[in-house]
Amino acid sequence: MLFTTLLLSLREIRRHLLRSFLTTLGIIIGVAAVITMVTLGNGVSASVQASISSLGNNTLTVFPGGGQRGGSYPPQFDNGDVQAIRQQVSGVSAVAPQASSSALAVRNAQNWNASVTGTSNDYFDAQNLEFAGGRRFTDAELSAGKSVCVIGDTIRANLFANDDPVGERFRLGTVSCEVVGVLKKRDNAGFTDPNSTVVLPLKTVQRRFVGNQNVLAIQIAVAPGYDTAGVKKSIVGLLRERRHLTPDQPDNFDIFDSAEFASTIQNQMSQMTLFVAAIAAVSLLVGGIGIMNIMLVSVTERTREIGIRLAIGALGKEVLLQFLVEAVALSCLGGLIGVGLAFFASWGLAKLADLPFTFDLSINLISFAISALIGIVFGFFPARRAAALNPIDALRHE
Repeated sequence: MLFTTLLLSLREIRRHLLRSFLTTLGIIIGVAAVITMVTLGNGVSASVQASISSLGNNTLTVFPGGGQRGGSYPPQFDNGDVQAIRQQVSGVSAVAPQASSSALAVRNAQNWNASVTGTSNDYFDAQNLEFAGGRRFTDAELSAGKSVCVIGDTIRANLFANDDPVGERFRLGTVSCEVVGVLKKRDNAGFTDPNSTVVLPLKTVQRRFVGNQNVLAIQIAVAPGYDTAGVKKSIVGLLRERRHLTPDQPDNFDIFDSAEFASTIQNQMSQMTLFVAAIAAVSLLVGGIGIMNIMLVSVTERTREIGIRLAIGALGKEVLLQFLVEAVALSCLGGLIGVGLAFFASWGLAKLADLPFTFDLSINLISFAISALIGIVFGFFPARRAAALNPIDALRHE
């Protein structure tokens, strides 16, 4: 009986094809909007997560506190702080001091505004930077502050074009620098863009570019198997002791936790995606009202048909089932079209916005199930009204 009822429902939908399509338009738009918004939201979230992960997985970055505190500026870090963290804090796999500046990189007739980073080899480990060619710094180059550098892909492309830069020299500000390594291209993220960065030994930048022994920041990679929060607590205790802070004094330094920041961004993006999807889902309610309206019209148009069916022995529940199946078929048809439309719309918009396309099967199935549920909820009242018709009154209807 259910199969026969389904065939009758599909026949009625086909008889009024344009009207059926217009009826399902609200469901189509609602399902497509919800899936597209969630898919794009997931794409944005994935893109942000990828950018954050380029800072390094489970990394902590320590900065001197900003602004004046107690009438004086917080003291800067020095190499002693770096060595203390490396030697006294457990669970640390890399400790990279950083001194930063900027300079014009010039080679022949080509030039590029570059960010200059002075650091150690731990910098490459902490930020998961990979080499496209060349090598890291030697211990002798680091200790002597040699004018050697590792360049990002943007610097390579703009200064050297198709030439191999390893072993070549270029001018960085007033310093002649020899290229010993080239970094692989990666997404722009973090506090400096590694593609436009020239990395030199820490002592070189301190002497030739910034003119002091200060360390602007210390980037710390937490070893696998260690709790980031525990390592962070140890670093806070060590730095408070080295900076002679009493228990009642606040920290005069800040620690940026990449994992904590990533989790916060993920939660915020998820909440924003759900909020936008909830707004888009309002059109599903409009679509349900449209289905109820057209089913009521259909009951009125087919009142005489209903009366004939009831008069020759059809049960009220059979009439109810017919109209309910017709409403569900309409909403499911709209749901299927909406899912297909959402796939192409989200794929196209993701490509246009240069976002990763993340197909989420669960949201597609949930949206389709909700469209079917809307057919049941909004189709029940018209179906109930049809089943409750009096056969004699229905046969008299013109």
